[in-house]
Amino acid sequence: MTTDSRVRHIAKAITWRLVGTLDTVLLSWLITGSGVTGLKIGIAEVVTKMILYYFHERAWFNFNLGPDGVTIESKKRHLLKTFTWRVVGTGDTMLLSWFISGNPLIGVKIGLAEWITKMVLYYVHERVWYRLDFGLPKRHS
Repeated sequence: MTTDSRVRHIAKAITWRLVGTLDTVLLSWLITGSGVTGLKIGIAEVVTKMILYYFHERAWFNFNLGPDGVTIESKKRHLLKTFTWRVVGTGDTMLLSWFISGNPLIGVKIGLAEWITKMVLYYVHERVWYRLDFGLPKRHS
């Protein structure tokens, strides 16, 4: 585990949080009808999601899926990462949305809507980062 890989994970956390927060703000605004509530939910989740995402990245960096102990770098791995992150992320958004709106149904609605949008966005984000060597030994020619 190198310092460069930690920098990579921090950079991934920041870029994902930008994409994810914009999605949450938009969905929250559409569901609640209030741009202010959408902004409150989006801003609140910036801190919690950055921390959760960093630890999710660290866990997956150290997780081996291959039978020979070698990490599989594949679409299957990215799909599994997408699913596990979505479980963590949606739970966080649902709780924050409930707390900020005061309505548990709002939390559920936002959580269900973002389950779909963020699965697609996260998978695309993972595929883009997979193609980048930033923070890793050069592996592409």
